[in-house]
Amino acid sequence: MSVTATATGAADLCVKVGPVFFWSSQLILAIVLNVFLNAVLIGAYAARLAGVMTGRVGTSISLFNLFVTFSRFANMFYAPMLGTISDRASKVAVCVPASAAETTHLFEMQMRAIILAGTLGNLIGALLLPTFAYMFVRGVGAFERRGSIPRALARLANPRVIADILRTVRLPSLDIFRRFRLRDVPTKLLVGNMLVTGIYAVGVVAAYLASVIRPDVARTALSASGLVNGIATIAFALVVDPTSAYIVDQAAKGERTLHDVKTMVVYLGLTAVVGTLASQLILVPAALFIGGAAHLINAPR
Repeated sequence: MSVTATATGAADLCVKVGPVFFWSSQLILAIVLNVFLNAVLIGAYAARLAGVMTGRVGTSISLFNLFVTFSRFANMFYAPMLGTISDRASKVAVCVPASAAETTHLFEMQMRAIILAGTLGNLIGALLLPTFAYMFVRGVGAFERRGSIPRALARLANPRVIADILRTVRLPSLDIFRRFRLRDVPTKLLVGNMLVTGIYAVGVVAAYLASVIRPDVARTALSASGLVNGIATIAFALVVDPTSAYIVDQAAKGERTLHDVKTMVVYLGLTAVVGTLASQLILVPAALFIGGAAHLINAPR
């Protein structure tokens, strides 16, 4: 493509650029999706508890992995929404250089709103952990009767089942910290869970922020969110998952009580909320890290 053609394309692009507002349909949809997906992800912790309650630890772990995989895979469904928002911000930054800093700041605030939505989703999931535990207990029973996960999940469409689930919804009482003591849960598990949820919360949004901060390597930055999420995945596989599974195994063998597992599940939910709140602090550093890595990858050899 010639320089003239490139300049003409850039001029056409700038003609189509309109004002940028904080709220848009794409941002609202991304926020709603992130609330739902994070609530489901935290609710999946209750599968560990259901395993001990039913004595079907293997089946419950399978359900746990299914829900975690679904939630993390579905995180990519709102990526196109982020792409639309970042494209708009990038166009304005290129076409109106004087407003580049203001546009970048506005985009950063939009990304922070999406992370905050994830925190809200984690809080909702934590509050509904007893309901999720009930759902998993019923799910294990349905799987044993039908021998199929899809058929067991199809039971959720039954109005009677939905009504039964809604009747179990209860907000936790205020004495939760007295009944469930923090010292009964391994510190490394809680710290690891905070790190995992905090880092994972910023993986995708940091990549999009990096693409606006460093437009010269935008495409490389967008494909590099795995640099951040990979750290969270490794931490989850090395610390959170095996430690929580070990506690469940101990309870299944009678070496721990059901109360110990309930305590673990409660604090996994609460530390996930704290982790996503803390992720606000690492959003910009993560974006700069991704942008710097993208620049190194693109450096001439």
